[in-house]
Amino acid sequence: MLNPAYVMIIAGEPSGDLHGANLVKAMNRFDGLTIFGIGGDAMEAQGVELVYHIRNLSVMGLTEVFSKISNILEALKIANKTIEERNPDLLILIDFPGFNLRAAKMANAMGIPVLYYISPKIWASRKGRIRKIRKRISHMAVILPFEEAFYARYKIPVTYVGNPLLDTKLLEFQPEKHPGEKDFTTIGLLPGSREKEITALLPVMMETAIHLARKNPKWEFLISQASSIDSILLEKMVSPYRDAFRFEIVRGEVHEVFRRADFLIAASGTVTLEAAIVGIPMVVIYKLSTLSYWIIKMFIRVKHICLVNLIAGKSVVPELIQKKAQPENIAQTVNDILHDPEKLCRMRDDLSDVKKQIGGPGASERVANLAMRVMEE
Repeated sequence: MLNPAYVMIIAGEPSGDLHGANLVKAMNRFDGLTIFGIGGDAMEAQGVELVYHIRNLSVMGLTEVFSKISNILEALKIANKTIEERNPDLLILIDFPGFNLRAAKMANAMGIPVLYYISPKIWASRKGRIRKIRKRISHMAVILPFEEAFYARYKIPVTYVGNPLLDTKLLEFQPEKHPGEKDFTTIGLLPGSREKEITALLPVMMETAIHLARKNPKWEFLISQASSIDSILLEKMVSPYRDAFRFEIVRGEVHEVFRRADFLIAASGTVTLEAAIVGIPMVVIYKLSTLSYWIIKMFIRVKHICLVNLIAGKSVVPELIQKKAQPENIAQTVNDILHDPEKLCRMRDDLSDVKKQIGGPGASERVANLAMRVMEE
């Protein structure tokens, strides 16, 4: 390893910030590293010198990008300037492809090796990006089992490093214990971690809960509030439902919802894979703006959007997207599963198989070692 060595990391979203922080923690065991880049509080807490904070970057959908375009352009300008002026020995990119592939262009032009950790989902859509990746990326570090074969097919250097979710506290998960069989069911509502997701999905989930509570008056509901969501906004959205059914807002880590819930209604995203790891049955929903949805639909090349189903290669959990994500339909789907012990048992078994496919912990350590190798090549 070069000593001293300078590493730049770019993570544009909260999930990338978390995985970046775990990676930096693993890299800190190597002497002589100076790490700087774009990230959030978690990366900063691990000693990363932030040249730009991600709080103004997270977006969902294509049309939503326009509302933050000035922030994105400002951050990209800072990223390129930092690459040019500080000339790092390695650039590590974490997901966030629209932004990161542009930063990779600058690094590639300067002869800086680029390690891409957590692949963009080009196997689902926008395969045209494969040419940019082949040209600009030195090595892919992928976290889904089927991605290694995908990149190998295009002769792009690739390593399956395992899934970083297994480096979190999920493997220590213990469900809430009850002295006897409880006479009610607890449903977790996971509307996402971005404001746009919350405003699109939480009202649908609350209306769904009303339908479920009418048929199952003893059921209770837990609303997961990510730390990135403003409490005043959330309270304003749920206050009209205070007398409609029993619910509680659970703030911070989603693990507390996992511990207490028997079933989940979840926004499509990484949280569904977390739920699979701990074995909680679920229904997955998602809604985008109409324009975003139809643009994406033109390019999607896979049968499923939920990570659980993609890894399994079949439909393990129901996906209710756009028009199918109506309260009555969601409630009916949840009722059908929870009142069918055989269906519920089969889902739990399939979720267990997905967990086995992911492998074991240690992704962050493997990526740290890979980063050192790429830097020395």
